Amino acid sequence: MAIVFITGCTDGLGRVAAQSLLDDGHKVVLHARSAERAAAVGAFGKRCSGIVLGDLGSAAAVGSIAEQVNAIGHMDAVIHNAGIYTESSRGSTPEGHAKTLAVNALAPYMLTMLIKRPRRLIYLSSGLHRGGEGSLSDLDWTRRPWDPARAYAESKLHVVALAFALARRWPDVLSNAVDPGWARTKMGGPGAPVDLDTGQRTQSWLAVSDEPAALVSGHYWHHLRQEQPAGEASDREFQDRLIFKLGELTGVTISDPCGRA
Repeated sequence: MAIVFITGCTDGLGRVAAQSLLDDGHKVVLHARSAERAAAVGAFGKRCSGIVLGDLGSAAAVGSIAEQVNAIGHMDAVIHNAGIYTESSRGSTPEGHAKTLAVNALAPYMLTMLIKRPRRLIYLSSGLHRGGEGSLSDLDWTRRPWDPARAYAESKLHVVALAFALARRWPDVLSNAVDPGWARTKMGGPGAPVDLDTGQRTQSWLAVSDEPAALVSGHYWHHLRQEQPAGEASDREFQDRLIFKLGELTGVTISDPCGRA
């Protein structure tokens, strides 16, 4: 039996993943953006081993989320499920970052560095990440005209590269990225071709399975099969430059607490 923390799991893929893991006898720690969203899960929340609160668009709240998780105990796996697509404008977090970058890339990076190191890390990406190459010159969209599709693609490339970088740097951790497909979430819409159960299956499997096929690291997955990601994601120089820039933007480095080296 494993204990798994899942970000953004009051609805959509995160919630269905949590339900699947609970039904299989595992423990789950939920994340909700606010107390109101936590209350909305109702009886489902009572099945879980804890609910942590915080807006992933705020660095201070992300730090609080990490503290709440660490107070509950050591996680066996973390599924970085939460993500947004911001259409109208770049937006601005309390720290002045583009909101898509903050929620989709900066928050997973910070949580990875601040939560006690689990045995397994899973980052939700998208097939659209292949359109995000060439992002490091203006990571935070301070100079370019806002392009929501491009910003989303870049953020999903960043988490694949992060997963691969950690697989290389932390050999004791199984770190992978998952494309759940175009699923019927609030973001994907009711006409999306992938049902929620299919969309959540790979990340749940990677989080807890002892099958040899799941005990690997540094791979990009789609519907239980490994696929080839964008070239930059596998490029070690890109990975290292990205981690350096994420550290600069967040003030949290890869050598920070919780036994990291």
